[in-house]
Amino acid sequence: MAERIVLQNVKRVNEEAIDLAIDDGVIAEIAGAGSLGGDRVIDLAGCYVSSGWIDLHVHAFPAFDPYGDEIDEIGVKQGVTTIVDAGSCGADRIAELAASRAQARTRLFALLNVSRIGLARIDELSDLVWIDRAQAMSAIRALPDFIVGLKARISSSVVRESGLEPLRIARQFAQVASLPLMVHVGSKPPRTEEILPLLAEGDVVTHYLNGKSNKLFDDAGRPLPELMAARARGVRLDVGHGTASFSFRVAEAAKANGVHFDTISSDLYRGNRLNGPVYSLARVMSKFLYLGYPLKEVVAGVTSRAAAWLNMPELGRIQVGDRANLTLFEVRREPVALVDSEGDERIGHLHLAAKGVIANGRFMEC
Repeated sequence: MAERIVLQNVKRVNEEAIDLAIDDGVIAEIAGAGSLGGDRVIDLAGCYVSSGWIDLHVHAFPAFDPYGDEIDEIGVKQGVTTIVDAGSCGADRIAELAASRAQARTRLFALLNVSRIGLARIDELSDLVWIDRAQAMSAIRALPDFIVGLKARISSSVVRESGLEPLRIARQFAQVASLPLMVHVGSKPPRTEEILPLLAEGDVVTHYLNGKSNKLFDDAGRPLPELMAARARGVRLDVGHGTASFSFRVAEAAKANGVHFDTISSDLYRGNRLNGPVYSLARVMSKFLYLGYPLKEVVAGVTSRAAAWLNMPELGRIQVGDRANLTLFEVRREPVALVDSEGDERIGHLHLAAKGVIANGRFMEC
């Protein structure tokens, strides 16, 4: 007989206190706090509940050192039920990444690197011979439940003398495959002003709050005209914090100018998980609480908005009849040191701490 788990006295982000009953991994009932019973009752007074957190930009292929990590280390152990590997693998090794899902408790999807070699090298788009359309399309056809988009890292150290051509090819791949494209923006050339006009509705700019000279905002903090035009076309903005791609100074200017994130992601891999400045998706989310974004908007950046981009709305909601996919977390009111990618330290007075997840029908503490 299936076990009935009741999560008792949890709060939604709107502060509504509820009980959640889960039968055989499915949300069976939502009721007022303290009203439900079951085989296993877990009292979570003081904890919030949301649909399972989604991190749209991580690196979960440990073979590529240093840009890799174990799936569950950046997934369920951190309160994240779904991760998207953002271009670690191209067609050469994407099947290996897909196979690794079998050993993990975290739901894993991937963006296919348009270079077949992926992050086996850090200049993976410097030789156009590595951008093979037939191989990419074959991989997409073979793994339709796994590959959710394409990834192109468009910065000088990656493309070298290839310039904008890898991006043009990537956009063609995306159009043929009917998949969105995530573009990493970094050091120039190419310039951001050249990159943004090539992106289409549904595409994503990750690292949009980087503090490099090739940033998406001018020296006065105003958004580039090309950025506003891209937003008007439906291009999405993703945080992608990473080791070198989040600046408090730029984030403050973006917020002041009304240029808000669509999704919050970490760009986690082993090095910046263990040594910072990223540490966890919860720590990245806490930086946006420090910046003055309301809890509801911060949580939406890792739940409903990310799920909408994946075309999987069921991953971004809490609804009777759905498979239970939940994150439990606290909002702690205590000082916390928050450091950006430029070494700028701020002291926040709110921070998020993941406490547990319901994933694959199981409750797991973080």
